[in-house]
Amino acid sequence: MKKAISVISASILTASLACGGFVMANARDKKPAAEVRNIGEPISCVQTRSIKSTDVIDKNTIDFKMLGGKVFRNSLPYSCPRLGFEEAFSYRLSTGQLCSVDIIRVLETGGGGLREGAACGLGKFQQIETVKPPK
Repeated sequence: MKKAISVISASILTASLACGGFVMANARDKKPAAEVRNIGEPISCVQTRSIKSTDVIDKNTIDFKMLGGKVFRNSLPYSCPRLGFEEAFSYRLSTGQLCSVDIIRVLETGGGGLREGAACGLGKFQQIETVKPPK
């Protein structure tokens, strides 16, 4: 059973499927990463229904922006080939949570469509906040 495709913003497309989903960012909208501060201890899982959007920072880092305003940074334990370039990934789940034991697949564009590329393991989810630069 598929759920409807919903557009989160002009730069993020999220499609939710019964057992997984995919996310894609628009590379034209990328900005330099802001300085951040960790909040609390890392957690192993986030609820997928609470994920508002994602922001691929580079081949090792994905920010998960949650409903309610929290942001969880996932620093992958190993670099994920082409993730920083493609800025899109998919996942398949058997529960309603995305966890540090789960695998994402880079979605590569080409030939008029998307295809799954490298498989990469997630790390723990660390809540972060942006550090405001001094005035």
